[in-house]
Amino acid sequence: MAGKGWKEIQRIAYGFSLDRLADVHGTDKGSGHGYTKVYAHFLRPYKFRSIKLLEIGVGGRGPADGGASLRMWKDYFPFGQIYGLDLHDKTSLQEPRIRIFQGDQSDPEALRRVTGATGDLDVIIDDGSHRNEHVVRTFELLFPRLKAGGLYFVEDTQTSYWPRYGGSSENLQQAPTLMNFFKHRVDNIHFPELILKNAPEPDIYDRHIVGVHFFRGLIVIEKGDNSRASTLIVDHRPPTNW
Repeated sequence: MAGKGWKEIQRIAYGFSLDRLADVHGTDKGSGHGYTKVYAHFLRPYKFRSIKLLEIGVGGRGPADGGASLRMWKDYFPFGQIYGLDLHDKTSLQEPRIRIFQGDQSDPEALRRVTGATGDLDVIIDDGSHRNEHVVRTFELLFPRLKAGGLYFVEDTQTSYWPRYGGSSENLQQAPTLMNFFKHRVDNIHFPELILKNAPEPDIYDRHIVGVHFFRGLIVIEKGDNSRASTLIVDHRPPTNW
């Protein structure tokens, strides 16, 4: 009982530190991978907002195992609603402000069921299967349900280089991997600067990706309004006096 009481004190005392909360709850996002420093940088402005956060992948092997990072998010966002999605039934881990769905992250119907219940989301974290095709497909399906100003995180991107997960360490510029998929999202940010006369109509990524950040093992995508026209391109031609 004393141990449980001490943990509750720590959860309150460390409410501003994702690093410490990760260790208290036992998630590897902290000292294991070092992701919490990146999360803290991007998520600090959201701390006291009534956000909706979805994390794909609840963790643990048995039905009563896992949920460490969901509890970390709950403590860090005191007014947030935290959602989880897992391939296995983890509903026994639910508690106030934490709701868990069961489903396959690559299944459009499962994701529609989740977002139908949650509504549009402020933060989405993919810590699921880590399979390249799943990561890409999940992003394609969920990015439209991310609110303007929202953040999308993809964890453990090292699997982009591992064949067992559909990745490749060869031909890095051409391999159909998650890393190459997100590298091309940087081009979406700059679509107004293209000088192609027959450029395709802007898609959702062109119009709404305003930032892509790469860290070791972690990618962060910012959603916003990217409709501002180029100040340099005129009639598909770059300036001559630059």
